[in-house]
Amino acid sequence: LPKVFLDFLEENGLDPSIYIPRYVRVKPGIPEVEMEVKCKLEKVLWLPGFFAIPAHIQIASSKAYQEGKIYGMDAASGAAVMSLDIAHGDHVLDLCAAPGAKLCMLSDLLGNSGSLTGVDVTKHRLAACRTMLQKYSLGHRCRLFVADGTTFSLLPLRYKEWTSRRSWKERKKAAKARPELIFYGPQSGVVGLSKSELGYDKVLVDAECTHDGSFRHIEKFEQWGWATLQRRVLDAKRTDSLTLLQLKLLSNGFKLLKTGGSLVYSTCSLTVAQNEDVVDQFLAANPVAELQEIRAAKNWPCRSGRIPKTLRFDPLQSQTSGLFIAKFTKL
Repeated sequence: LPKVFLDFLEENGLDPSIYIPRYVRVKPGIPEVEMEVKCKLEKVLWLPGFFAIPAHIQIASSKAYQEGKIYGMDAASGAAVMSLDIAHGDHVLDLCAAPGAKLCMLSDLLGNSGSLTGVDVTKHRLAACRTMLQKYSLGHRCRLFVADGTTFSLLPLRYKEWTSRRSWKERKKAAKARPELIFYGPQSGVVGLSKSELGYDKVLVDAECTHDGSFRHIEKFEQWGWATLQRRVLDAKRTDSLTLLQLKLLSNGFKLLKTGGSLVYSTCSLTVAQNEDVVDQFLAANPVAELQEIRAAKNWPCRSGRIPKTLRFDPLQSQTSGLFIAKFTKL
């Protein structure tokens, strides 16, 4: 690791030795895939559907990946999704949907029920989410919006059935709409909610962060150049702007949550500034927000964050990428 990154870790009290196995998630209903991946899959006992694979295996070239049978997804990221306790019929908002692995997992958990709304500020990244949904034969109950997650305000509402045979006039009108809707499945509309009930049952805010807890992300700077890491990740001004963005994303996601619903805030940063400090500021400004115990975490290899009921996946202890998780409910 370069000195600039080691300095960043030291400044935030992080141990550089924590930087681990790769993980895949097998699509529900898919039988044995080891022959297609050409390696031994080690079941993750604490997280159904997840398997550890040797770090050198390139899953993108495997038949199982190309045919949409497995997802490349860290187990800690899967834990963030499982923290939501998705139930049949839930209407779910993924406020920072790209690159799409969590969005697909949410869709798999919902099955043929409820609805899923994905939002991302970058169109090409959200288009990648759309491609992923289509690759894995998901998205019948999903809609994707190109929008700023800090200001997105559309609640689950009735949408007419999607058809690929839309007129040129309709396509042109949709392209000009703000927020721009770039995908909606034939069953993505919500029917039967009264005005007082509108709001999402579950909201996931997996916020933009410095990614310092993600080994796979940090590895990419070997190709991009370590100077890029300093400019894009470690710059103090960028870190300050990120914490403000994270607080705004969390606040807006909570605004769109229905009373009694659950919101999960997560980042793959190991720093206190992007996690507990953001949670503290949010709770101070939102008296109707309350931290919830994450019941599914009883057997997870994680530890408590600085704030009770928050969780931290530490790569050294958890053998996953680093991840912070906080779960809220609206009173």
